[in-house]
Amino acid sequence: MISMKISYFINIFVLGLTAFLIAACSATTKKVAADDISQSIKLKYATGFTINKANNYYLVKILTPYKGAKEPLTYVFYDKTNPPPKIPADAYIKTPISSIVCTSTTHIPLLEYLGETAALTGFPTLDYISSAKVRARIDANKVTELGMDEAINIEKLMELNPDVVMGYSLTGDFGQFNQIAEAGIPVVLNAEYLEQHPLGRAEWIKLAGILFDKIEKADSVFNVIEKQYLTIRKLVLETNTRPTVMSGIVYGDSWYLPGGKNYAAKILKEAGFTYLWAQDTSSAFLPLSFEAVYEQANQADYWIGIGSFDSREALAKTDSRYQEFRPFQLHKIYSYNKRIGAKGGSEYLELGYLRPDIILQDLVKIGHPNLLPDYELYFYFQLP
Repeated sequence: MISMKISYFINIFVLGLTAFLIAACSATTKKVAADDISQSIKLKYATGFTINKANNYYLVKILTPYKGAKEPLTYVFYDKTNPPPKIPADAYIKTPISSIVCTSTTHIPLLEYLGETAALTGFPTLDYISSAKVRARIDANKVTELGMDEAINIEKLMELNPDVVMGYSLTGDFGQFNQIAEAGIPVVLNAEYLEQHPLGRAEWIKLAGILFDKIEKADSVFNVIEKQYLTIRKLVLETNTRPTVMSGIVYGDSWYLPGGKNYAAKILKEAGFTYLWAQDTSSAFLPLSFEAVYEQANQADYWIGIGSFDSREALAKTDSRYQEFRPFQLHKIYSYNKRIGAKGGSEYLELGYLRPDIILQDLVKIGHPNLLPDYELYFYFQLP
């Protein structure tokens, strides 16, 4: 689930693994002999995990489980018809799994694109799910709402007894998930949000592919996404036009916008924009004063990413100074919330990690409309 405690446009989200899983093995048990591994599976863009394949199991290392993590996590995924291999790991997961509890809406497309939505049995807050297929299961009472963060209902989750819980963490504070691990339900951490390349985030579908014993299917899905992304990127490289772009809005006392090394800044550059904070070296979101943003961006060509606002009028009502920016005056403000689920969830925040190719097409259509004359925006829309 995407945490509602973080501003919507930041779109990076929290839950996690367990302290039990991290502490369960000593430093020596985290080392796996090279002889146990027969094949390393190359990942093209993702840098946050590795996959090694042996005869009857996969060994997956999550290299940076959360920002600032000092130790990796090691998982063994083994064929359920065999006993677990006698190698050290933080968790052992029998595959293929048939049931899963996910904790982020970004996990939902991984199931859908692998044809495994029927495996989802629980989720923190059901209203935030946009997928039509999963919503049909929710309407049929086949997915249990578990509650979010500290309020997650451990007893309900235990009753579901899923084969695995897919979690995530921003801080390494794993909260109540230690109870789940101690009860014998394995938890696998998905750290896709830490990837800096858009295709790196999409490549985490291969982790889900291992869970469902559909690694070839996961490869196929990713290859299609990659091909589409690179095709659009090639179009951008053939033009010299680079319109300037600003982003973000004021929350509280500060204007929050992506740092120059942030994922959002990266994909804006890929789409052929000149992001006005591209020289910044931060990958986080920058809290700046209104005056500092105005000085830098008041003459920007475009304004992309304005939280949940759906009109210029609504934007101006919160702060009349927004009207002083050139994109406001020229009607060149864009939101990514064109597609909202049946209960209010954002499809962009759900599907965007897996489909950066769609995001890239949208951004190219906005900044370089002549490159994609017949394309219609999917995630984004122009504020009226």
